[in-house]
Amino acid sequence: MSRLCVVATWCLVVSVCIAPIAIALLSPLLEWRAPVYIAAGLGGVVALSLLLIQPLLAAKLLPGLSPKVYRSTHRLIGFLITALVVLHVIGLWITSPPDVVDALLFVSATPFSIWGVIAMWSVFCTAFLVGVRRKLRARVWRTIHRLLACVTVVGTVTHAMMIEGTMGYISKLMLCAFIVVATVWLVIKGVEFKKRV
Repeated sequence: MSRLCVVATWCLVVSVCIAPIAIALLSPLLEWRAPVYIAAGLGGVVALSLLLIQPLLAAKLLPGLSPKVYRSTHRLIGFLITALVVLHVIGLWITSPPDVVDALLFVSATPFSIWGVIAMWSVFCTAFLVGVRRKLRARVWRTIHRLLACVTVVGTVTHAMMIEGTMGYISKLMLCAFIVVATVWLVIKGVEFKKRV
């Protein structure tokens, strides 16, 4: 891959990830909001942006990285996403405990909350799975991890698109579209690889 293509690829990925975060930071909806609420909301936005990086790393689509860097960065970002989800939920709990309880019990009046909880549990299950990975066969690990990744993506993207919040609609739509396309591509390539072997 030429240097120009490498630079263009990285610029595109960084732009798609950074734009929603920048727009959220400048959103007038954050005026007069408590710091805890702002931190919780931005935690969710950053986690969504990082979610795009995961399938790109897993599929080795980010140029200029070694296999070791792909693996270590994938694990690091997975940890960061989990931590940001925890921050997001705790922040929302502090600002409005009844809403969080309703969401966790799947009785929330806002459908986007249900999708958020589904994505949250999927992320936590993935983190647990990483902890017991050595006890699982490689094929079992890959299958379960890929399934949980799909649940996380569907839940997170649906959750984000249903919220009219601080992220700009166009930037959020582009980010979510890239996440879905990258994830679908990774799953299809994984299936093709299984057929060959």
